Amino acid sequence: MTDQESPSPEATSPAVVAAAADVPPDRLAINPRSPHFDADTLQRGIGIRFKGVVRNNVEEYCISEGWVRVQAGKTLDRKGNPLTIKLSGPVEAWFEDLGEDAPVAKA
Repeated sequence: MTDQESPSPEATSPAVVAAAADVPPDRLAINPRSPHFDADTLQRGIGIRFKGVVRNNVEEYCISEGWVRVQAGKTLDRKGNPLTIKLSGPVEAWFEDLGEDAPVAKA
């Protein structure tokens, strides 16, 4: 596609845009200082399934790279932030506000 061509009507149809809005982003963090932080997205509630188990202690995730960051106990770094460890494996994410039949983002 050149700069002069417009995107196809199918790519910008309301159904495609709505479907994309119902799938969580590829990468998201709960730390406000992170470049991957998005308060509006987090406010909707994100469900995470890591290696087939639903987790509620995820600090950050990346679906395409297949990892999550979780807090390592109650240990804090010298700035008072929780220490995290990176775990690798299959990651799935969905918006909890959409109910049981929510579309799931996975690699």
